[in-house]
Amino acid sequence: MASEPVARAVAEEVARWGGMRQTGVSLRYMTEFGARPTERNLLLSAQFLHKELPIRIARRALDLDSLPFGLSHKPAVLKVRDWYLDSFRDIRYFPEVSNQDDELAFTQMIKMIRVRHTNVVPTMALGVQQLKKDLGGTKAFPSGINEIHQFLDRFYMSRIGIRMLIGQHVALHDPDPEPGVIGLINTRLSPMLVARLASEDARAICMREYGSAPDVNIYGHPDFTFPYVTIHLHLMMFELVKNSLRAVQERFMNSDKHAPPVRIIVADGAEDVTIKISDEGGGIPRSGLPRIFTYLYSTAEHPPDLDGHNGVTMAGYGYGLPISRLYARYFGGDLQIISMEGYGTDAYLHLSRLGDSEEPLP
Repeated sequence: MASEPVARAVAEEVARWGGMRQTGVSLRYMTEFGARPTERNLLLSAQFLHKELPIRIARRALDLDSLPFGLSHKPAVLKVRDWYLDSFRDIRYFPEVSNQDDELAFTQMIKMIRVRHTNVVPTMALGVQQLKKDLGGTKAFPSGINEIHQFLDRFYMSRIGIRMLIGQHVALHDPDPEPGVIGLINTRLSPMLVARLASEDARAICMREYGSAPDVNIYGHPDFTFPYVTIHLHLMMFELVKNSLRAVQERFMNSDKHAPPVRIIVADGAEDVTIKISDEGGGIPRSGLPRIFTYLYSTAEHPPDLDGHNGVTMAGYGYGLPISRLYARYFGGDLQIISMEGYGTDAYLHLSRLGDSEEPLP
């Protein structure tokens, strides 16, 4: 436990760094800079992160301390805040990065920070669940509750950026990268392949929970590739296909009719790569559409308690769609949902081909 003077000094340092200006980077810049992972470039990258990461982490730590409705004081949120403070201290107390040995030690340290923050999303979700219980459920939400949604959008977008910067720097140390892969960026990513792998993963979860799973049919040019971050696209595709499989499965599992397949169409446009995921899962009522991108409502009747819960479920806390949209927007894309109640839902995932959009800096 830190002494009071030490804690006060850290708080002052966090406030000072949290007031500094962040520096955004684009997918194109990361690709061009990372194409030459020389010792000098890796040193420059580490020096940039040594200054940039404390600013981003401090901003989130300050946000976590000033949430409305007592959310800041929920045990799960306090745990996340402590992770951010620990990471801030680790980076700030790390000496200047001035040679290759420093850079390698710094890289090991930020790898550990990335691991420390692995469970931030489910832990924050647990904090929101604790708040919902205190408030008496979603029907009893007071006015102004949207402020929490806006905070979580900023918070999770910032987390995507922090993990991208750390992950890209760490991955540039790979001595034998796959052809066309620069750090986390695959310059020849096949959306058809990612769609197939994500669908296989989502069907496996569906099979585990229901004992069967609808088919997934994928349409598009098999040889088409474009530059993107593979893990980001896989996460988005997995969430969207998982939602569709669940909707179809639950609609048809007690029916004599055969469950129709989920359809994925990949389109190569001049500005965007667009991926459409279509299902016949019954759709979403029009009154429910405004809620699907908030963190305060879940489609599951009984969301799993995240204490000790490590598995992936078909429906959980309701953060799959809003976080998928943030991943799409991180590099200038978007996610749109169009629903036909009584029939099904189409999800349109727009991924920017230009690569010039700087990451949003909440």
